[in-house]
Amino acid sequence: MAEKRIYLASRSPRRRELLKQIGVNFELLLLREDPRHGGDVDETPLPDELPDAYALRIASTKATVAARYVTQRGLPQNPVLAADTTVVLDGRILGKPANAGSAIQMLQALSGREHRVITAVAMARKERIETRISVSTVQFRKLSEIEIRHYVAGGEPLDKAGAYAIQGRAAAFITRIEGSYSGIMGLPLAETAELLHKFDIEVL
Repeated sequence: MAEKRIYLASRSPRRRELLKQIGVNFELLLLREDPRHGGDVDETPLPDELPDAYALRIASTKATVAARYVTQRGLPQNPVLAADTTVVLDGRILGKPANAGSAIQMLQALSGREHRVITAVAMARKERIETRISVSTVQFRKLSEIEIRHYVAGGEPLDKAGAYAIQGRAAAFITRIEGSYSGIMGLPLAETAELLHKFDIEVL
């Protein structure tokens, strides 16, 4: 019997690594993400939208759009997995920095502070969609300006929510986490495994 597969609607190398870690067989199904060239999902927060609701809405929209593509293109009807990771400080969503200056400002704001990392996961097939959410807390130590600028100059934070990658050099900034390490990376594996089981996909 052929092994069951899913589609992963994400460009994130971290999410690919995490799925491989738990033995999931997947194919990439990439959405257009650049809003300047007709992105498939508008990731602009709605007025007064709470961060948890925002993350769930974006992950669900990505999964729904990708599942529609599967049908339109006549591809095998495997379930689609999508996720959204949102960094929240004082109730404010910190997205991906637009440039190095924006990354520096975000890291200055996070320095010495505690913040939340919300990752919503959605799985869709045809009209069916299931979601899960993971909320973790991360504490940064106090960072010097030299540390921040050196980190940003290395380029690592420029495509990361909140301008840092816990699995990269920014691990040296973090004194404590509560919650899901894989969720902070971008794909909470416990919640993802629950969704996979719901769609009869074997894990491990």
